[in-house]
Amino acid sequence: MRVAVLGLGEAGRTFAEGFARTGHEVSGYDPAEVAVNPSVHRRPSIAQAVDGAEVVLSLTTAAHAVAAAQEAAPHLGRDAVYIDLNSGSPRLKEQVRDALSGTGEPGAEVVDGAVIGSVRRFGERVQVLLAGPAAEEARRRLVELGGNPETVGTDLGAASSRKLLRSVFMKGLGALVSESMDAADRAGESDWMGEQIAVALADGDAGRDRLRSGTMLHAARRGRELADSLTGLDGPASDWPVTSGAREYHLRAARTSDGDLVERLAAIPTAALGDAGDRLGLMTSRIKPVWEAPAVAGRALTVWTRPGDNAAVHRALDAARAGDILVVAAGGHAERALMGELIAERAVSKGIRAFITDGAVRDARELAEIGFPVWAAGISPAGPYKDGPGRTEVPVSIGGVVCQPGDYVVADSDGVIVVPSAEVESVLRRGQAVLADEERRRDEILRRRGKAGS
Repeated sequence: MRVAVLGLGEAGRTFAEGFARTGHEVSGYDPAEVAVNPSVHRRPSIAQAVDGAEVVLSLTTAAHAVAAAQEAAPHLGRDAVYIDLNSGSPRLKEQVRDALSGTGEPGAEVVDGAVIGSVRRFGERVQVLLAGPAAEEARRRLVELGGNPETVGTDLGAASSRKLLRSVFMKGLGALVSESMDAADRAGESDWMGEQIAVALADGDAGRDRLRSGTMLHAARRGRELADSLTGLDGPASDWPVTSGAREYHLRAARTSDGDLVERLAAIPTAALGDAGDRLGLMTSRIKPVWEAPAVAGRALTVWTRPGDNAAVHRALDAARAGDILVVAAGGHAERALMGELIAERAVSKGIRAFITDGAVRDARELAEIGFPVWAAGISPAGPYKDGPGRTEVPVSIGGVVCQPGDYVVADSDGVIVVPSAEVESVLRRGQAVLADEERRRDEILRRRGKAGS
């Protein structure tokens, strides 16, 4: 049988090499230079990979699933079965179907696929759920290839729904194991806690280690998948506190590896990000840059304090990690400064990117000389109280916006915007699209102006 595998990451490479070992003709495509067994014929394009294929497995990642289907569509035979195995919502699978049928001609049958279990452990024999009108035909062909498929229904999206439902448990379990081990590490009880968890898991030590390492390695992607799970569950996210907590744990665990993301966020003006986010998340215009600081972006380390008191700010400085932005909600009181030169020096030493507050700050000239970015609702020479109370790493209301711990914050000369962590990649893409559209319209205006003046 002729098979095409789009995306030769760990899963795609495993399927491609496994099917090739059993004598099938396998073509593969991946834009990256990945190592793959010579038995898999690498093709320079999706079009060449799918040409003549009877079965196509799409494992390109969810972000590229629709684009891959659009590129493949004109080159698929009418008898081909296109199985989208990317992790995503049922809506994504419908978009893949629409992309394949966009030519207006009858084309390949689209099947919603979901990988259940560890590809690393089971190889090409890992369980694959299939759904859609052509699911049974896809099952028959995968069995012939040596796979382990199961048909779960004729409704496109049924397989993905099951995978996302399973994620409520599996990703939640991974986050629970990781958080439990984090707590044990801090208490000096790692060995004892590890034994307790191992006893509770069917796979013992191997299962514990796999769950923890997988959670940390794939934190950002799994956080987004749990966001899809929450969307599909009945009722608001507050009805599912463990799943919501697992999502936030994964997204927070990704903080140490999101440098490229925050750089791309900082390159987009807050105005464009606001347009991309339906004009939501923008703090009140009272919160302004204290000096002409460069644009910054980072994760929010939130502080909630009573007006004019910065005891909680000092605790936050101790807890902060490099790359954090301190977001301090102080009730809008702008008569006592919550920070100045000394706190700025400490913040710079910790690698904190910026300080944002709906209260006041002082030592404005020194803040500029230090080069520490600050946005505030006012400047006051009056110093703060240090009595408390206050909270750190809690949801806060600041400048008319709710900011959760770990949300992304972007600040520039126009102001400040909060981007929820679960939505950051989609807002980033839309913000880039807003910039591209503005550039196109600006060029058109200049072109017309040039014609009018000639």
